[in-house]
Amino acid sequence: MSDRLNLLLSMLEENQVDTFILFALAKEYENIGDDEQAESMYVKLKEVDADYVGLYYHLGKLHERQGRIPTAFAIYKEGGEVAKRLGDSHSLSELMGAKLNLGDDEDFE
Repeated sequence: MSDRLNLLLSMLEENQVDTFILFALAKEYENIGDDEQAESMYVKLKEVDADYVGLYYHLGKLHERQGRIPTAFAIYKEGGEVAKRLGDSHSLSELMGAKLNLGDDEDFE
């Protein structure tokens, strides 16, 4: 286990709902190739703060890499709705671009 991962896990023990730590852990798990734990951290992050817009792009990409394209599409779409509601045009653009690369709504009905 990496020093960074150990540090993040110890920080999480102190604060189970810190969105930065949850996101950093998800990314660290991705970096070491543990997609299951990465997904678990993204899901926990979403439970803690569903308005954490960055999670949708990265979780969608994780699903894409795993070949779960319909799930990735749905995550990008959901994230786009969150970004739009929050007025985050940059994230909205990224999420809609990622979604468009997979297809359109009719492809996933």
